[in-house]
Amino acid sequence: MSKTATGASSAIYSLGIFGAWFWFWQEADGFWEHIWAIVQGLFWPAFMVYEAFQALG
Repeated sequence: MSKTATGASSAIYSLGIFGAWFWFWQEADGFWEHIWAIVQGLFWPAFMVYEAFQALG
């Protein structure tokens, strides 16, 4: 794998993290929900796949 492809995928994933943080932060109401929003922002692909499998099952 070339270094350019790795850099591009890292940039796209980083944009996804910031977008997820923005979304989850707006949805949070209290202190612990904001902490959970940070965790969800880091692991948003796993949550997305889990929800997709739940919808299919």
